[in-house]
Amino acid sequence: MTRKVRHTMTRVVFALAFATVASALGFAQSAGASPGMKSGYAPVNSLQLYYEIHGTGKPLVLLHGGLGSIEMFGPVLSALAASREVIAVDLQAHGRTADIDRPLRYELMADDIAGLLAYLGIGKADVMGYSLGGGVAIQVAIRHPEVVRKLVVVSCAPQRSGWYPEILSAEAQMTPAVAEQMKQSPLYQLYSSIAPRPQDWPVLVAKVRDLVTRDYDWSQDAKKITAPVLLVFADEDAVQPSSILGFFALYGGGAHAPTFDGSGKPTAKLAILPGVTHYDITMSPLLVSVTTPFLDSEP
Repeated sequence: MTRKVRHTMTRVVFALAFATVASALGFAQSAGASPGMKSGYAPVNSLQLYYEIHGTGKPLVLLHGGLGSIEMFGPVLSALAASREVIAVDLQAHGRTADIDRPLRYELMADDIAGLLAYLGIGKADVMGYSLGGGVAIQVAIRHPEVVRKLVVVSCAPQRSGWYPEILSAEAQMTPAVAEQMKQSPLYQLYSSIAPRPQDWPVLVAKVRDLVTRDYDWSQDAKKITAPVLLVFADEDAVQPSSILGFFALYGGGAHAPTFDGSGKPTAKLAILPGVTHYDITMSPLLVSVTTPFLDSEP
């Protein structure tokens, strides 16, 4: 293996696993933090989809990022659950949800979430997703608008070209060798401690690679989302600023100067969180501080 290849692999592992320290810390901090937590497995679309319910109030579905699990939200989960019913999910092949013989697709995972809500007897919920989970959340709002009260998209681009080229390059290099190298990371250590089949780790990495290297552009469908939308990004995000502004523009953001009477406001809200990155945004209390008022406001 050449030095250049080793360097590339190390850089890829760092880019993909930077969030793992935060995830592991979140797991340690949040363990036992919700004594009234309920959990179970919902039989949806041939999956046994793992979910947890924290808190009481209006329901909020929480969707983690790629290669992660519920623990990726750490103390943010418990903070959100202080005023609402948080339904946190381990997506297909992630965390405690065993994989099945189907590819990872945003659309299929969105159908899983709609199925989960039906299983729980919840007619409508707020949906919040981060990164890969943000893509699932967008697809829930596109494919199942009747179940979404409000939508929060955290650090996710509406089209693949919206991510920085370095991110796209790193995703394309999620090889079996990288999967093996990532076994040294806290992310794998967490996965291996909760997954029903820890030996499926390379399968998960391969399926995530297959998902994130597929081209997509949801702009036109996302533009038609009728639920109130909050877009949240880090000031050092993996999504390019032009894509962030383009996403906001789908809902009228930046179309003209604001008026004194507040008329003509965009139909979506945009928040840029200072001092955080794509990799630690789900651990920041700022995420709660911008999300809670949006969810609490009248539609």
